[in-house]
Amino acid sequence: MGVALDVLPKEKLKIALAQCSSKDGDIEENVSRAYELIEEAGKNNVDIIMFPEKYLTGYVPEIVASNVTEYTLEIHDVRIEKLRHVCEKYGIWSIIGSPVRREGEVFISSIIIDSNGKEVGVYDKSYLFQTEKQLFSTNHEQIIITLKGWNIGLAICYDAGFPEHARLLAQSGCHLYMGSSLFSKGMGYKESRIWFPARALDNTIFTAMCNHAGKTGVWDACGHSGVWSPLGDPITGASEGEIELLIAELDPTLLKQARDGENMLADSLNINKEQHCIKTILGN
Repeated sequence: MGVALDVLPKEKLKIALAQCSSKDGDIEENVSRAYELIEEAGKNNVDIIMFPEKYLTGYVPEIVASNVTEYTLEIHDVRIEKLRHVCEKYGIWSIIGSPVRREGEVFISSIIIDSNGKEVGVYDKSYLFQTEKQLFSTNHEQIIITLKGWNIGLAICYDAGFPEHARLLAQSGCHLYMGSSLFSKGMGYKESRIWFPARALDNTIFTAMCNHAGKTGVWDACGHSGVWSPLGDPITGASEGEIELLIAELDPTLLKQARDGENMLADSLNINKEQHCIKTILGN
């Protein structure tokens, strides 16, 4: 097994999922709400907090399309300056979901603010849902945050439906896979309950999913943000519709226990090196 897979964190990591509702199109109000949740997480000594997909505008692509300049953020946007300040005040990392524009394109992104209040990066959604492709661009640049010996891989909603996305991050040493999401009631709920536990067990990593609560745009979100163990077992979960700050402390000994018993991740590295041959057998 490679060095990256052998090296595990030595201390616990405290994470928070801000299951919350957005006021559609009102970035200023959503920033104020985020400030309060980051402050609450900071007072609880959380290391990193995540917000839902496109939290700062709500999941309303038609609003973004109506005025791209007003309803998207640029890198180091002044409108989230207070969020950078509160991260610095409490020494907490934040992952903020927002449409982001740069170089003439618009992305569904997670803005990353570190514990010094610095905007240190942005992750862009890799796999766009069919209805997103007309407005938003994509790339396949992956992000891993290193924090307290933990490697944290980022995802946005539909990304988690593609096993190769989490697998690539896990093969690169990821211990925790965090997804900023919008899952709606019905099929969205089923997808979230299958994808995140499966990605955890597939790769013997922790997974976490942060969802909206209530309505955003035309979508009725199913809530139920959650955290799963490296064997895919639920650690903690939120309600269907309430605004909640879900906090979980992740124990690295669970990573070792899982990997001592399940070898899928290590074996996947060997499989990728083999030459595959596909044969087709024709019936009558």
